[in-house]
Amino acid sequence: MTLPNLKGKSFLSLLDFTAEELLWLIELSADLKAMKKRGITQDLLKGKHIALLFEKTSTRTRCAFETAVYDEGGHVTFLDPISSQMGKKESIEDTAKVLARYYDGIEYRGYSQKTLEVLRDAGGVPVFNGLSDVEHPTQILADLLTIQEHCPGKGISDLKVVFVGDVRNNVAATWNYASKLLGFKFVGFGPKELFGGTPESHENALYTEDISCIEGADAVYTDIWASMGEEDIIEERVKLLGKYKVTAEIMAATKNENCLFLHCLPSFHNFETELAKEWIEKGVDIREVDDDVFRSKNSVVFDEAENRMHTIKAIMVATVSDKL
Repeated sequence: MTLPNLKGKSFLSLLDFTAEELLWLIELSADLKAMKKRGITQDLLKGKHIALLFEKTSTRTRCAFETAVYDEGGHVTFLDPISSQMGKKESIEDTAKVLARYYDGIEYRGYSQKTLEVLRDAGGVPVFNGLSDVEHPTQILADLLTIQEHCPGKGISDLKVVFVGDVRNNVAATWNYASKLLGFKFVGFGPKELFGGTPESHENALYTEDISCIEGADAVYTDIWASMGEEDIIEERVKLLGKYKVTAEIMAATKNENCLFLHCLPSFHNFETELAKEWIEKGVDIREVDDDVFRSKNSVVFDEAENRMHTIKAIMVATVSDKL
């Protein structure tokens, strides 16, 4: 594969990249992961500084960015709404111009895709989408690496991925975009009430309420039913999505004993969290997946979580490093 030149490029949307560039990033992620497993680091980000702007909290995204930068000799600064004036006393544009004087790259995790675009256009340094209301591209890159690791005899273009539940959320939307670019089959299996909020279908994508769509899936994917900012409508969301909980029966409907189960985390799969306990006491089960599926041999959710670090490292190395 020809080495693409991504130096200085932002990572806001998968649609900003070609199929060849995305496949190369996955390959680079695998190489960097293999080197880390052998204890090899190359200081590919030595002397580089990355700002992390978080309007939405996250365990995996923050830890993945910080560890990835530190692994390769760089430095990070974490800024949340309490420690930053962005959007309150200082415009996003002004914030971007200031941060670009200090940092070689800016990660943003929050609500608006527009904020990412302003940060990129005003700052002039690479900006990385840690999650927005539209897309979650670093997650899907990690997911594709994970599937590739567990389906070594199958090319990405030959995959069938079924997203179950909230088919109009940002993770499902990014799966749609990935399938458009990389040629694999994507199915959104959920209530038709949500189809209006999904990206346009294309030759590789299908949205349906018909459970037969699951047959032949290589991977079944789900996410929590109430995203950040929707906590006040959890009961409404459960009524809409309850029949789309991923169960052993759902996995069996794939007719593929090796079908993987994926989840971007965090997950409600038992009652060991405050929210799950609180709601079950009210008679509302907010679990989007049964615990036996989450803990099954087909579940690769923690491999996904680890791979966030490796794919994020690849993105930053490809766009910021002077040594690649």
